[in-house]
Amino acid sequence: MEKSRSIAGIAGPTLVVMVLAELKMWNPTLYDSQITPLVYLSGVLFFVAGLAIVRSHSIWTVGWQTSLTILGWLAILLGMARMFFPELYKSQFKNDGFTFAIELLLIGFGVFLTFKAYSPLSKANQK
Repeated sequence: MEKSRSIAGIAGPTLVVMVLAELKMWNPTLYDSQITPLVYLSGVLFFVAGLAIVRSHSIWTVGWQTSLTILGWLAILLGMARMFFPELYKSQFKNDGFTFAIELLLIGFGVFLTFKAYSPLSKANQK
């Protein structure tokens, strides 16, 4: 449980800040002039972060801890997509209503992870 809380304490706030910084209303021209090496570099960073999560936290139980493992695998897949197909990723991105809905879900998930990481443990979970 402590390892899950530690990883959630990093992944949750990072996810919230990262997605908020990319919102169209906050940063409207962020994706207008992406260059291929930058898409590739962000893919490397996603891949390494996902790999670090999966290597240190491969938990498949019924509970919120599994969501961290899933987040790690999704980061690996997104990183690989950005690394192998940076031009395709760059040309296919649309900042529309569907993208905004996904961004809101990611922010909510980041808030959930942050809450799980920093909320006090109940006496039953302290053992």
